[in-house]
Order: sequence, then C-alpha cells, then structure tokens
Amino acid sequence: MINRTQLLPDRPGIPPMARMPDPETIDPEALAQAYACGDIDLICVLGPTASGKTRYAVNLAKALARHSDCNEDSLPAEILSADSRQVYRGMDIGSGKDLSEYGDVPYHLIDLVPAGSKYNIYQYQKDFSAAYSDVRSRGAVPILCGGSGLYIEAVTRAYKFEKENGLPAAELPQKVYYIGTLVSREERVERIDRRLRERLEEGLVEEVKGLLEHVPAPDLIYYGLEYKFVTRYVLGEIPYEEMEISLGNAIHQFAKRQMTWFRGMERDGITIHWVRP
Repeated sequence: MINRTQLLPDRPGIPPMARMPDPETIDPEALAQAYACGDIDLICVLGPTASGKTRYAVNLAKALARHSDCNEDSLPAEILSADSRQVYRGMDIGSGKDLSEYGDVPYHLIDLVPAGSKYNIYQYQKDFSAAYSDVRSRGAVPILCGGSGLYIEAVTRAYKFEKENGLPAAELPQKVYYIGTLVSREERVERIDRRLRERLEEGLVEEVKGLLEHVPAPDLIYYGLEYKFVTRYVLGEIPYEEMEISLGNAIHQFAKRQMTWFRGMERDGITIHWVRP
C-alpha cells in the first residue's frame, strides 16, 4: 500500500495543522463525584476518526463504576453514539461500529434505521433525548461518544431546528464535560491507513456488495467515504488500487475537517479536555 504520509503533508493550498493542545490526565473518580453531585450531567468523548475515542469511552465507562462522596451506590455508565452513519443497520464495517469493543458496557443510538434511509439531525436529537433520559432515569452516567461534530453540538448545545418543534432545553444536557482524544497528525495518518487495510481484510467490499442487493447504489454513495468509493469499485467505475488510495485520502481529509470543527467549538468558548487515548 502506498505510504500516504508522504502524499498528504504540506500540499499546496492546505495549511499545516495548528499546534496540538497539551494533553491532560482525567481522574475518573473526580468525574464520578462531579456527576453524582450534579456538577455535570453528560460526559462527551469526541475526536477525529481513528483516534481511539470508542475504546477510551468504554474504558472510562468501566472506570466510572466506583463509589463517590455524593452517592454511596456505584455509578454504572452507558454510551450514546454520536456517529451519523452508525445509525444505519447493516453498515457495520464501513461505519466502524466495532461493537466488540463495548464488551458489557451498554450502548445506544446504533442500528436505529435500515440502510438506504435518509436519517437526519432532527431525528437524531429526538432519539438522543429519549436515550439520554432513559439512561439518567436508571441512575447510570451517560457518555456521548463520536466524531460527528454537528450531531454532538445539536444535543450538547440544544440546537433549535424549528421554533414550534424544538425540544425543550430541559430534555437535553446542560452541563457537559468534553473530553477529546488527541493523536499527532503522523500517528493519525498511520492509524487511518492501518484501519482501512483491516476493514478491507475484514470484508468491507463484501459488505457493500450485500447492501447493494437491497439498497440503490446512489443511496450508498450518498453516505460517503467507504460506501462511496467501494460502491464505485463494485460497480466497475474505478479499479481497486484507485479505490483504496482515493478512499484513504478522503478519510484523511475528513479527519482534518473533524479536528477543524472541534477546534472551532473551542473558539466558541467550549472547554475540551484533550487526552492521549
């Protein structure tokens, strides 16, 4: 496979990535106490693709099951996905669901609708509100985890989409603690390339072929990235090598846009506690 590290940096017209923030160390016990005492009502783990955010969120969920000063009971945690493509059933490898990573940690907002549907941000906000309220009602800590910046902000900043249909702020979190998974640009490039190879070996092409049996090609291409380029390969529009290289480059550009979004959140006044995953 071509070393994409040599292809991407310092391309004309693409500014170098801004200086990385300094990583912090998060104390799970302090977080558990803050949640039990009402100082926070949601933990949000965000980061670009292939930055290790799912594994970090799962490990954090397990670590939060501790006693706190404000609550003598343990605090189990459950994860709510913030991924715009993991809501679709059957789109498993390409969307990176990695369900095996969750172990015994409950998760929500995955596999909500069939592939081929046009799920939107307003539906997600409503589904999140219901899942969030359910997790809270059972005394568990909700951890929002994902890389879709618009989805994250829609539920953590109470976006109003229609004046008459907007959710009341009380149904969405008000005191969010943001954690960002931080990897260097070079490490991110290596992780993305390795993960793409793994997904192709795991059967990404076969997954797309199966989806094409009941989902029109334009609908799969609409979902972008893996589903766009692999569908074009399956249809014979591009050769395998071009598919692999073009897809890898597209994922790298996508990860860069994700980081730009998250740094924009910081410029808007949101504090993100960046950690090494």
